[in-house]
Amino acid sequence: MKKVILIVSLLIFTLSCIRTSEKKSEISDFPYLESDINYIQKGYKEGIFSIEDVTRAHIKRIEEIDDNGPKIQAIIKVNPEAIKIARELDKELKEGKSRGELHGIPIVLKDNIDTFDQMETTAGSRALINSKPLKDSYVAKKLREAGAVILGKANLSEWANFRGQNSTSGWSGLNGQTKNPYVLSRNPCGSSSGSAVAVSANLSILAIGTETNGSIVCPSSANGIVGIKPTVGLISRSGIIPISFTQDTAGPMARSVQDAVICLGVLVGEDETDSKTLNNKNKKIKDYTQYLNKDGLKGKKIALYTAPMGKNRDVDSLTYKAIRLIESKGAEVIKIDQIAPSETSKNSFQVMLYEYKDGLNKYFASLGEDSPIKNLEELIDFNERDSIELKYFNQAYLKMANEKDDLNSENYKKALSNLKRMSRKEGIDRVMDKYELDAIISPTGSPAWKTDLINGDSYHIGSSSSAAWSGYPNITVPMGNIHGLPVGLSFFGKAWSEPKLIEIAYAFEQESKSRIIPEFKASD
Repeated sequence: MKKVILIVSLLIFTLSCIRTSEKKSEISDFPYLESDINYIQKGYKEGIFSIEDVTRAHIKRIEEIDDNGPKIQAIIKVNPEAIKIARELDKELKEGKSRGELHGIPIVLKDNIDTFDQMETTAGSRALINSKPLKDSYVAKKLREAGAVILGKANLSEWANFRGQNSTSGWSGLNGQTKNPYVLSRNPCGSSSGSAVAVSANLSILAIGTETNGSIVCPSSANGIVGIKPTVGLISRSGIIPISFTQDTAGPMARSVQDAVICLGVLVGEDETDSKTLNNKNKKIKDYTQYLNKDGLKGKKIALYTAPMGKNRDVDSLTYKAIRLIESKGAEVIKIDQIAPSETSKNSFQVMLYEYKDGLNKYFASLGEDSPIKNLEELIDFNERDSIELKYFNQAYLKMANEKDDLNSENYKKALSNLKRMSRKEGIDRVMDKYELDAIISPTGSPAWKTDLINGDSYHIGSSSSAAWSGYPNITVPMGNIHGLPVGLSFFGKAWSEPKLIEIAYAFEQESKSRIIPEFKASD
């Protein structure tokens, strides 16, 4: 009897191992695993595969990994027109027409970016189910013109994580909790959670995220990819559900600096509906690939911002390893422990509240008569009545914003003036001028924490605020991993310094080569 039990047990164990092996094989057996833009374009040119082939394969992978399998819940909706778009783009290639490097490249958009098609734009909120924008966002328009295949809409921390206290990054009332593809029980950070996870898990070649403070760089770091948060005004925010006119920006997310940089150039431009884009026209560059310089660290003077350090010895160890690499490639590194005054944060928060109310009400008005929500007050009322929206955390920030006056308020003007002065003249500009710096670096964040819907996020390290408050650029690149969980290194600097930051970040990436492929572990 014992022998029979033993044989049965061994048989069950063997079958379990086979199933586990099959699942791992399905996940890794993807013809475009870790493919970059250049590889895909070469395949199109040589006729190895078509745009329809690549698009179908990515949609199938979304079904296998996002909807079934590990169920990482990165995608809110796949674009019903994706295959049709791919066929049209294939036809153009056969006719000898190419729109550029993004022709036929699959990309997902964070679901706070408007698309005028069969997809809704929801910010992850059940209040905006069936909400159809009346036109493309500027970002979607530029991507379509460049020939990108908009594959779908990505999940996000609802309302870009500016709804209430004790929130959990990557959770939305509409799509639930996005999971970190490295360890499914861990958090993807946010608010561009689905965008980062989609790229990291090879559901898409590229993604677009948005950031007010940390929402591109943090999820990029936690999911082992590259994220670029550009200078505010480099990319139009027209058609993006807003938080802050002063701090908001869209930005590319990719598995390499090169792919992110290619996408960045496509998105740049002037837009009369976004006044921030009409300043410093001479600072905008259409092709940033010219700054992909492997020797980009040579002769650079860089400051390590140490304030986020001392909280995790493994992160500190990775950071100092990165410093040694940077110095070995010809850069000088000094240390600084302070950038902007501590009061900067309070002023930023007040500016965000005032601009949130103004921006949301204008956005709802842009949806026309069929908008399911007409103003911020209606949104708050909807959430109070809904059975899911307030299940895990409140809507304190929406309520606080709704109580604010309009943008003619003296309190708003004072907070805005203080924010600009403290973050720029007394912040990054001061530090960089004083030490004659080319860039500032710091660990982007800590390894992904365990997702906790009851208690909310458990942040330990973050370095995004200085660049976010000032509206200045920030690039995060993988610098290593801790027990299989990625950690990024941030490179930030003065306004419009993308060329220099790209040089430095690219040179670091090429030497570090720290990107690792997710394995979708259930827990650790």
